[in-house]
Amino acid sequence: MSDSVLYERDGALAVITINRPDAMNALDVPTKVALRDIVTEAANDPEVRAVLLAGAGDKAFCVGQDLKEHLGLLKRAEETGEAPLKTVAEHYNPLVRALAGMRKPTVAAVNAVAAGAGASLAFACDFRIVADTAGFNTSFAGVALTADSGASWTLPRLVGHARATELLMFPRTVKAAEALTLGLATRVVPTAELAATAREFAQQLANGPTVAYGAIKTALDFGASHTLSETLDKEDELQTLAGASEDHRIAVRAFIAKEQPKYVGR
Repeated sequence: MSDSVLYERDGALAVITINRPDAMNALDVPTKVALRDIVTEAANDPEVRAVLLAGAGDKAFCVGQDLKEHLGLLKRAEETGEAPLKTVAEHYNPLVRALAGMRKPTVAAVNAVAAGAGASLAFACDFRIVADTAGFNTSFAGVALTADSGASWTLPRLVGHARATELLMFPRTVKAAEALTLGLATRVVPTAELAATAREFAQQLANGPTVAYGAIKTALDFGASHTLSETLDKEDELQTLAGASEDHRIAVRAFIAKEQPKYVGR
């Protein structure tokens, strides 16, 4: 497996780091394959209860597609007649399905610029802890492309349809302070404090009632595209699931005893 993606377990927390700092963590094919497979592994691992996604170095969280490699792939596609953008189906789509679809909390530690697919990966996470010197840039239209990696789905849900249209058609760097105002950032912290703050935030989620967290994610996804009546029925189904969990019994006992609950994630 490529060393361009690092994987670490810290208890129930999985820490995944895009590790191409000299290339601003751009996504070449080996990196996309490794990232797709590692995120999928974390999503399917019952011992993992939260995921932290980070970028190595201090220049970028991830600037998206490696355009130097991409230019070569375009030239080869012209020569062979192959489809030039197979990477969306082969890499980005399964990666984002695993990242956004996992029934456990996900956190992006955005240390610097997040652009293109890199911004999309951050948007696909549940939370974004952002350095005060960082920023987001959709960048797709700047190279005559449309949104991918889920941005056309996640971005409107974060900032609304009109603002998402503006940010996609007129790409610009949205700096941290504005990102917080728009809802792109969950929290903005000094750059020197980002790594520790993001890990502490993600670890708190990993130690929390993760069955309930998964149910909350499912309920929100369902409610976004269903009627009130359908959503109420879904809430009933999910509350029955959460109410039968060991975590719920732990929480109730701890509440009565005036103690802090120690959740087990089941």
